[in-house]
Amino acid sequence: MLLTVDMGNTNITIGAYENDSLRFVSRLSTIRGKTADQYAIEFNQIFRLHSASAESFSGSIISSVVPELTETVCDTIEKVTGTVPMIVGPGIKTGINILIDNPAQLGSDLLVGAVAAVDKYPLPCLIVDLGTASKISVVGKDASYRGGMIAPGVAVSLNALSSNASQLPRISLAAPKKAVGTNTVDCMQSGIIFGTAAMVDGMVQRFKEEIPGVASVVATGGFSNCIIEHCRENIIHDDTLLLHGLKVIYEKNRKS
Repeated sequence: MLLTVDMGNTNITIGAYENDSLRFVSRLSTIRGKTADQYAIEFNQIFRLHSASAESFSGSIISSVVPELTETVCDTIEKVTGTVPMIVGPGIKTGINILIDNPAQLGSDLLVGAVAAVDKYPLPCLIVDLGTASKISVVGKDASYRGGMIAPGVAVSLNALSSNASQLPRISLAAPKKAVGTNTVDCMQSGIIFGTAAMVDGMVQRFKEEIPGVASVVATGGFSNCIIEHCRENIIHDDTLLLHGLKVIYEKNRKS
């Protein structure tokens, strides 16, 4: 089996592929103070939960936007599975032509998402990634990464609002019954859920004006499920987009 690990600022998403089939997906909280041994215990527990043997993994690949934890999680994977993880970064073949001002600044998560989009969806494609940050990326018809936008994520915005406004409580991420709220909680939920959905719709429309012939719009990320259903644009929800991208990258580099 192949172990794919997407490490973000909020969650570490773990996927196990058996041939071309995604056998299971699991998530851990990204906690910077944990040691490799502590993560190893959690990885082993996840494998047992899904009736998977750690010894059954013949390869592994990791994408990380948390540099201070990358080595720790790589050590974890090597301890638990006995495989040395491939790390998405300089020198890795992706097949993506990066057309931004400084290609070295492109986050590995955005690059992995672009690889997956090229493999799975009609191009040009817009990728909406709603995680710690809300991001939209453009993948051109020629399999190029054209650029995108970054905004504060759903949880970041909500935490900032509750922390900086004394009379605003902490609330759950649930959609209210209507956009016009009649109490504080409904008003906040409307702003966060419907407001983010409207931002996504508006930015997708602006991107379409600048990128002719957009053929698909795909959403992924931890908050995509609760936001995309309230968007008016036709957006495909693909919760495992980045795991698929990691698998594609692993296969490209293993063959070479």
